[in-house]
Amino acid sequence: MQPMCAIAHEELCSLLHQIKQAIDPQHPTPTQFEVITAAAWLYFAQQQVDVAVMEVGLGGRLDATNVCSSPLATIITSIGWDHWQRLGPTIADIAREKAGILKPGCPAICGPLPPEADIAVRQRIAELDCPAIFPEPAQIISPPETGFLEPNGSMQWAVYQGIKYPLPLLGDIQLINSALAIAAVQLLRSPGWQIDDAQIAQGMANTQWPGRLQWVNWQHGAATKRLLIDGAHNAAAAKVLRQYVDSLSPRSVNWTIGMLSTKDHLGIFTELLRPGDRLYLVPVPGWSCPQPDDLRAIAHQVCPELSQVSYDRDLAIALAKSTADIDNLTVLCGSLYLLGDFLATQNKSADTIDR
Repeated sequence: MQPMCAIAHEELCSLLHQIKQAIDPQHPTPTQFEVITAAAWLYFAQQQVDVAVMEVGLGGRLDATNVCSSPLATIITSIGWDHWQRLGPTIADIAREKAGILKPGCPAICGPLPPEADIAVRQRIAELDCPAIFPEPAQIISPPETGFLEPNGSMQWAVYQGIKYPLPLLGDIQLINSALAIAAVQLLRSPGWQIDDAQIAQGMANTQWPGRLQWVNWQHGAATKRLLIDGAHNAAAAKVLRQYVDSLSPRSVNWTIGMLSTKDHLGIFTELLRPGDRLYLVPVPGWSCPQPDDLRAIAHQVCPELSQVSYDRDLAIALAKSTADIDNLTVLCGSLYLLGDFLATQNKSADTIDR
């Protein structure tokens, strides 16, 4: 079983054209996400993949990815207060929508959930008689003395149910994320998939997740600046980011943040901002964003002791200001769309830093 490479641009365009030709003009036009999801299903079918991992877009019950009636497994990694405009105003409402991916008798793997979400998901698991797994987080260990070849020799090592593996992704959250992934792989072993521990460890070592606790070198003029970038587009993700930042040093943080209008601005700022921090607000290109004055007011409400709050329409200008103070850590976050725009415009010679 070989991993697939990123789809070629020409092949993606061909798939989208095939999907376009299949759209009935007499029916409502599907959304962009529905079209891309259909292209993904078509591509996986054409490539005859052994296993396809489909990530839900919004919620679960009514999501375009939720058309497989008998998946090998369903995984709920976490549930937070996000997309409440569509999913419902409470964590329990959101959890019930996310539990819509569960299928009768199909194994379910769940990470730690807020109490009200946990109740809703477990209730649905019981209703559908799903075999359920609730993995404990993996544990950090000292690197084993083996001939194992890892891309970065400074990676942390972890162990889950006797399987030892390197963790290239940063943050304590990866202890539960990796446990969930391995629990899913272990399920595949039962029907006869030949996946040994060494293959799991190598797969973990090769894992990449752009835009999630990722260090990058940002080229600005003749200077190279070191940035930490992370999506942090909801309060739960912001909490994970702040925990990682706090583990680095007691330094203040220069936050360069852009958020969509639909996000929980108060919740994100509450998790991120601390006295002495600086806040540089930017728009997210091509998307509806809140008014800068509204964000300023929320930021000062959350943390009156901020050293500075400013707004720039140009991300490069904001980052130049944010990185000018070398004594502070510079973080770019608040939107995956913002990070996508940032990464797409970077100099191709800029290197990614693993640690």
